[in-house]
Amino acid sequence: MKTSPARLTAQHRTNGHWGDQRIHDLFDAAAAAVPSRLAVIDPPNREALTGDPALRLSFAALAARAEGYALRLQELGLKRDDVLITQLPNIADYVAIYMAAFRLGIIVSPVPMQFRSFELGEITRLTQARAILSLAAFKGATPTAREFAGTDAAHGMLDLVLGSRGPEGSLAFEPLPCTPERRAALDAVIAADPPGADDIATICWTSGTEGRPKGVPRSHNHWIAISHAHFEGAGLREGDALLNPFPLVNMGAIGGCFMSWLHARGTLILHHPLDLPIYLAQIATERPQYAIAPPAVLNMLLKDDRLLAGTDLSSLRCIGSGSAPLEAWMIRGYKERFGIEVINIFGSNEGVTLISGPLEAPDPELRSRLFARFGRPEVDWPQRSARMIETRIVEPETGREILEPGVPGEMQIRGPTVFDGYFAAPELTRRSFTDDGYFHTGDLFEITGAGPIPRYYRFVGRLKQLIIRGGVKISPEELDEVLNRHPGVLEGGVAAYRDEIMGEKVCAVVVPRGEAALTLEALQQHFDAAGLAVYKQPERLRIVAQLPRNPLGKLVRTELSRIAEAAP
Repeated sequence: MKTSPARLTAQHRTNGHWGDQRIHDLFDAAAAAVPSRLAVIDPPNREALTGDPALRLSFAALAARAEGYALRLQELGLKRDDVLITQLPNIADYVAIYMAAFRLGIIVSPVPMQFRSFELGEITRLTQARAILSLAAFKGATPTAREFAGTDAAHGMLDLVLGSRGPEGSLAFEPLPCTPERRAALDAVIAADPPGADDIATICWTSGTEGRPKGVPRSHNHWIAISHAHFEGAGLREGDALLNPFPLVNMGAIGGCFMSWLHARGTLILHHPLDLPIYLAQIATERPQYAIAPPAVLNMLLKDDRLLAGTDLSSLRCIGSGSAPLEAWMIRGYKERFGIEVINIFGSNEGVTLISGPLEAPDPELRSRLFARFGRPEVDWPQRSARMIETRIVEPETGREILEPGVPGEMQIRGPTVFDGYFAAPELTRRSFTDDGYFHTGDLFEITGAGPIPRYYRFVGRLKQLIIRGGVKISPEELDEVLNRHPGVLEGGVAAYRDEIMGEKVCAVVVPRGEAALTLEALQQHFDAAGLAVYKQPERLRIVAQLPRNPLGKLVRTELSRIAEAAP
């Protein structure tokens, strides 16, 4: 399956930004070059999470495991362009499954462990997936995908359960032993219809103002193109070990650590879910050179002298962070106390990646808020990614390109790192791109910097007003719809309020119906019954006489946020 227009594909290939290399080709090259090097390390608490012992696999062992999974996929009848929905935590098997699917041309559609029936139903409807793969149990409970697979909404998908302990009605999914006969059959299937670098490798999911999950298809070439920004910006080297606590389901983990691990031919240290003591213990014992972490965690750690006293960070050269503005004191603190550079990363599933590291912004004050103006002909940056993309800032109301400093506008971007459009959503795709092919990011930036040609962008805010809880984007409109179905709500809307740990959380602002006595607990139970992920539930309630609206009747989100932040 291809989504890139032939004209764009030819352009990216002519410019040298796309080629014939696929993601699993990078892996095969690593396995051939360094077969005995440790490739992937399971979370130390994997047994508590899944019931299986933690794995430590070399590239050779991981390649063998991937081949075994490819044989099982073939045996089950999955073939090129079939969609496989996966709901798995960060474990070594997930990496092997990705490689197995890519080799066969099967499209992986990974979803977070938090997704529930509401999200899975929409994703299944859009993709018409051939199979869904989950665990028999996660943290002692049944994952939603396991329950969902047996419902009418699953449309007859194959119900695959990782391992050999699947419950009745499911199919066990474990690697098959590789015999010469099986290998020959597998090779013949792949040779008859080999997937190409322009074929879709994944369909990841993001939330937006439209109130439904949005599928972001990406080809091998998309992933490889965008991976250079992270690999270069973090200053990664051959053989580096990378600690990844972000779920292997979207840009942060796949475009960041996963792809950079392949470029480095290093060691991918997996972590799930984010647990600070375990995370710090992994740094001390596994000795990574690079890690990623949310800004709130980095801030909290640097303020806790007791915790730092028992933590060995000496192996780290660099930490990547993003999803919220960074603090200059934090960047300076890690550099001065530990010699660690903190890289500011601004990215999205759709393909927007801006990097601010020591090469782009040596001063912590600059790095915490500014990003290099990559993709501009008037500004020369040596990084490969700077020459791949095109960026501009545009007035949302008029469409005028902004070239003067200090004037906020929407960031727009195009190039080989940008996806082609939302899956099975042509109208949404049309609205998301300009007539000349730039993607509307919905993020507000302004030009800044000294000199006759300012060299930086400054992030101003979000045009789309998404709520970002712990780095996960939540659509207010999606939650508004559920909130207003509550019988005790006359009208309501949700907004973000600041939280020191998660960055933002959800507040419900409600006008009650009649004399109804609404409680936060009742609203949470209502959201739970609707099947939404727990992280989308309101964690604060504000009762008002009327909602703030503009003359057209549209909710004024900025005013809603003010109400959410106000003391009760």
